[in-house]
Amino acid sequence: MAIRLGCIADDFTGATDLANNLVRAGMRVVQLIDVPQGGTEEAMDAEAVVIALKSRTVPAADAVEASLRALARLRSAGAEQIYFKYCSTFDSTPAGNIGPVTEALMDALGTDFTIATPAFPDNGRTVFKGHLFVGDVLLSESGMRHHPLTPMTDSNLVSVLGAQTTRTVGLVDHTVVAGGVPAIRARIDDLREDGFGMAVVDAVSNDDLLRLGAAVQGLPLVTAGSGLAIGLPANWGFKPSPAAAQLPAPGGHAAVVSGSVSVATNRQVLEFLRGGRPAFSVDPLRVAAGDDVAGEALAFAESHLDDGPVLVYSTESPDTVRAVQGRLGAAEAGELVERTLARVAQGLVELGVRRLVVAGGETSGAVVQALGITGLRIGPQIDPGVPWCAATLPGGDTLHITLKSGNFGAPDFFTSSFALLDRETS
Repeated sequence: MAIRLGCIADDFTGATDLANNLVRAGMRVVQLIDVPQGGTEEAMDAEAVVIALKSRTVPAADAVEASLRALARLRSAGAEQIYFKYCSTFDSTPAGNIGPVTEALMDALGTDFTIATPAFPDNGRTVFKGHLFVGDVLLSESGMRHHPLTPMTDSNLVSVLGAQTTRTVGLVDHTVVAGGVPAIRARIDDLREDGFGMAVVDAVSNDDLLRLGAAVQGLPLVTAGSGLAIGLPANWGFKPSPAAAQLPAPGGHAAVVSGSVSVATNRQVLEFLRGGRPAFSVDPLRVAAGDDVAGEALAFAESHLDDGPVLVYSTESPDTVRAVQGRLGAAEAGELVERTLARVAQGLVELGVRRLVVAGGETSGAVVQALGITGLRIGPQIDPGVPWCAATLPGGDTLHITLKSGNFGAPDFFTSSFALLDRETS
């Protein structure tokens, strides 16, 4: 059958975040890792397909090329609407990639207008008067201002998106959204008539996203964080169903691999360490010097896997991250950590780990590629935006894995996630 919603996510954690919200709203979802090389058979038994790319921080031209390949595959599978998913903190630079990818998708779809909102109130991401808030502070005052690859120092999304596009960017503010579906549609019509090609939409609650979801029914393209996903399935008559999130029972050892430098993940690492649990810190400078840090991490993990979850991490304070980048360069430091943690994840699976938490978007992308994972079945939600998933490894075993955005999750996420998996699959 033809799929209803075709989704393009710019990183792997964001893809599972989006798929999680669609599953909770009642849609059967297939998540694919990168654009599949074969046909679309794996997508035909789902109402929504999410293609996870690793395009958030690559050069804009590469992000556009990958996104257009994903679009072509989704359209060939019959997708009725396209959803371009980016981070709820609008991670980007003045050069892109959100704006260039959005424009390329608009051109390919032949549409003159789309909306943009990274709002995800369940995770404290709200948009008011076009400004993005993280919790109670503006994006520009949050921990994202220190992000090593996409530092966000401007919270005005109309300004941020406008700097990345050739189209004029407008605003659908909260007073319009509060007026309901007819008011939102009327504002969109007015903006289109006035020559605007995109509009940032305010949303401070799930009710706002539900109204917006109904209002954008029929738009060829929507762009958003994962929050908007709660408002789209109802357009095709879907209703929440817990059966959509069932996974097989887990087995094997448990481990955590963390490469995120976000404030939330730093707290999660500290909470894990405070509990006296086994943890190994990856030093990028030692990796750059040629030391076999991955081998040391795996030897440490092997001796502690029977004791419960083992953590291998490269998560530091912003000052430490800047110091490392000053020595190695931002791109080189990031790639060294990703390659090392991907090798660690491979080794952990070889040691019998079958329950794996991965923290950080770039790290998650490197890990799933290293493990040869091509698709994920979406399971129960751990925290807002973060579900457990099941993947079939190349050898046929089932790996339960969660790909956690660096910004998401409660402080005890690294331990509570395993307890929830046991409860939900028992």
